Amino acid sequence: MKIVFATNNAHKLSEVQQILGDKIQILSLNDIGCHVDIPETGSSLQENAHLKASYVFENYGYDCFADDTGLEVEALHGAPGVHSARYAEGTDHDSEANMRKLLKELDGVQNRKARFRTVIALIQHEGDSKICSREYEFEGIVNGRIDTQKHGTEGFGYDPLFIPDGYDESFAQLGEDVKNQISHRARAVKELCEFLTREE
Repeated sequence: MKIVFATNNAHKLSEVQQILGDKIQILSLNDIGCHVDIPETGSSLQENAHLKASYVFENYGYDCFADDTGLEVEALHGAPGVHSARYAEGTDHDSEANMRKLLKELDGVQNRKARFRTVIALIQHEGDSKICSREYEFEGIVNGRIDTQKHGTEGFGYDPLFIPDGYDESFAQLGEDVKNQISHRARAVKELCEFLTREE
């Protein structure tokens, strides 16, 4: 089975390919010649995932899935949430700037509870139809806390600050092998994989 993952984020692509193994062949946006920066203008993770998957399905005709992920911090009323990648003003996917802002916002705050949440939207053709589609949604959550300083060099995004429940090290210290077993994305992708392999 071939399916498009609507991303050119090499970190995400690598994570998902490792989780899925050789069960399903994943194509990136680059693989299908899509070089558009698909707008993520939704007000929720669900909306953004749907927007990206719909764009590929409608413009390129491939079965497609897309994800959106947010870090939700309890003391910040769920922020940065859908704005996680652009949390620091005037930036786009600047992890260092985002982490600096998060640490500043939580300076002196005792409640460090947080969670990572990934939502995946999958759009498939309905039977042999070229135009009719079915859409599905999968979600993965991992709870944890935000440390007071960065630890580790693996991973990306907020990984050096996030310590998952049941562990004493950050995602960036635990490394890809452990993270890909317990992470929010791993849980959502596992649901997706189980669904896709049932469909075969």
